[in-house]
Amino acid sequence: MLSKRIIPCLDVKDGRTVKGINFVHLRDAGDPVELAAKYALQGADELVFLDITATHERRQTTVEMVKAVARELNIPFTIGGGIATIADAEALLNAGADKISINSAAVRNPQLIADLAGSFGAQFVVLAVDTRNIEGKNRVHLNGGRIITNLGTEDWIKQAENMGAGEILLTSMDHDGTKAGFDCGLLKKVNEMVNIPVIASGGAGSKAHFVEVFKETDVDAALAASVFHYGEILIPDLKATLRQNAIPVRI
Repeated sequence: MLSKRIIPCLDVKDGRTVKGINFVHLRDAGDPVELAAKYALQGADELVFLDITATHERRQTTVEMVKAVARELNIPFTIGGGIATIADAEALLNAGADKISINSAAVRNPQLIADLAGSFGAQFVVLAVDTRNIEGKNRVHLNGGRIITNLGTEDWIKQAENMGAGEILLTSMDHDGTKAGFDCGLLKKVNEMVNIPVIASGGAGSKAHFVEVFKETDVDAALAASVFHYGEILIPDLKATLRQNAIPVRI
């Protein structure tokens, strides 16, 4: 059985790591390069950096930050935010990123998924999906959750897989920052309908929530932010708990 991955997520705004609740009320959580190095030492399997205002402010993710992170890390990391062209992705890859995450740009131009997969390989392309339940239907949201679309979350994920996405990073906006647990119902449904890895995001508040999401949904990875940033959960302790619950992890 493949080891489950634990992935700290660093939301970056103006060069600093920030964290909020339901995508708003942001507060500072530290320097992203320093945090990245700390998580690598703690045993994180991968890292995700999301420039949460890059698309909204129509600017690219800072290549210099990617270079600084690459110098510090010996584990894979993904960069997202403001990536809309092959050139954007190539710049980040050349700066040291292992994968890129696309979200709003892919919805507006689905061909971007196929173009990126064709240029760099599907394993390089992570489709990030921000979803919220609106009147009983899961709907994709864009621009850091600011824009509601009529696009059904499950339909969009299946389309993206067919176009070449190599991995799905699924964030429940209803659960994000609440520390009340992952959206296991949606995650299980999505994981069962695709043949590519799914990363669970949104709602982690305790080690028990990680046990629950792996046991109930069999996703490939679980991502969290504030519980790691503020020392509420330490990665070595989390992995020990997962092993105690017969969930395979890399130590």
